[in-house]
Amino acid sequence: MNRLTCYQIRDQAPRLAAAPGDRSWMDATAKRGAYRCIPLTIANAMGWELLSPARVTAEWNGGGELGDITITIDDPAWGGDKLATSHFGYGILTFSTGYLFRTDLGIGVWARGTPNRPKDGIAPLDGIIETDWLPFTFTMNWQFTRPGRVTFERDEPFCFLTLLAYRALEEVQPEIVPIGSDSQLSAQHQAWRTARLGFIDRLAKNEAETVRQGWQKFYVRGDGNPSGTAPSATHTSKVKLAEPIRRESSASAGPNSVVTGITAQLPEDASQP
Repeated sequence: MNRLTCYQIRDQAPRLAAAPGDRSWMDATAKRGAYRCIPLTIANAMGWELLSPARVTAEWNGGGELGDITITIDDPAWGGDKLATSHFGYGILTFSTGYLFRTDLGIGVWARGTPNRPKDGIAPLDGIIETDWLPFTFTMNWQFTRPGRVTFERDEPFCFLTLLAYRALEEVQPEIVPIGSDSQLSAQHQAWRTARLGFIDRLAKNEAETVRQGWQKFYVRGDGNPSGTAPSATHTSKVKLAEPIRRESSASAGPNSVVTGITAQLPEDASQP
């Protein structure tokens, strides 16, 4: 999973950028405490975003016809079907990506809304696309959750791209097993649970050292946890993907590259979960 080729199909296309790990609502939490949730912040940055090149305002009256959505784009250069349209009806707003995406064999694109960035009044519709063979494009769609008006500001992401082995999950057989069947894992879990409950109790009692510590950093550090479990070799507390760079031909891209008409060399740790 080391290639994403984004063939630009028009003279101009929305900007593609590595997704940032921050969110405005997370910044606003007390002491930016939301960033303590490492799974949340990693998910924030696990992909690339397509950014709106213009301000798009869409209003839906609740009807099912194409004309029941009114779309206003503040830059005439992005009018017509170049950016946002009413294509399906039923309160669905459709964005054109401006690219034809190609990936390695067995790898597809998961197109969705930006993770952990809720938008009032409208919700993203996810799609998994077999970009390892398709010679045509796809659209990013959002569905109004109620009649009303929504706005996508200039440089606001309207599509989030994550790569995945789209057939791999078919080989997975989920199993439900009593935790007691693995004595070592059960003991490790109990040690963590005891430490966690004890910490919460001391915090509620305003014990000075616990208050000073503020929170347990077992997941962030990947070590020092009460169970004594060593972290995976792939453990990470932060992810930063490669920014796209432009190339005239995908043939010039190396075997370990992200391409967008455009290509970017992946940093060594970019593929870590």
